[in-house]
Amino acid sequence: MILIKHKETREVLLQVEGDSLAGATLVGKRLTGADFSGVDLTGIDLQNADITEADFTGANLTSANLQSASCKGAILVGATLESANLTDAIMTDARLAEASLKHATARYAQLQGCDLSGADLTGADLSVADLRGNLNDATLAQADLRGANLTGANLTGANFVRANLTDAKLADATMTRVRMENAIGPNGQRIAPVSARKTAAKPWWQFWN
Repeated sequence: MILIKHKETREVLLQVEGDSLAGATLVGKRLTGADFSGVDLTGIDLQNADITEADFTGANLTSANLQSASCKGAILVGATLESANLTDAIMTDARLAEASLKHATARYAQLQGCDLSGADLTGADLSVADLRGNLNDATLAQADLRGANLTGANLTGANFVRANLTDAKLADATMTRVRMENAIGPNGQRIAPVSARKTAAKPWWQFWN
């Protein structure tokens, strides 16, 4: 028997049969403020669950299903969410610094206000996602960002090499030290390597203006 407790009050929120939460089905469960820190949650199904402000620090959520889950203010610092399904997830103000989201699917996810600093989103599907947050030093190489909203986002030091940003919104984003070699820009044109842009009259990442 596994007891899922509140991270602060230690109140028991849910009892789960078995000796592991890996592969568990917790669809639609209300687990606000739950403590999952450091837990193996590989393949867990949290679709439509309420995990607002839950603590997943260092947890393993590889291939987890968080579709349409409410993750507002959740703590996922250093968590592994590789190949996880975050489609339509509400992750406003969540903390995902240094998290690994390689090849995760987060279409239409609401990530506004999120801290994704240092996160690895290599190959992730972030199409039409709201990413108006902190992506300082984040890796988004080969990510699908078509139609994503990055308005006003902090993209300092972010890596967009070979990413697809067709129709993405980048107005007022901070783009110091951004890498975009061979990426597809918002206007659908591929960005040439740095060596091919030496004669540009303005910063190369503004080529679509």
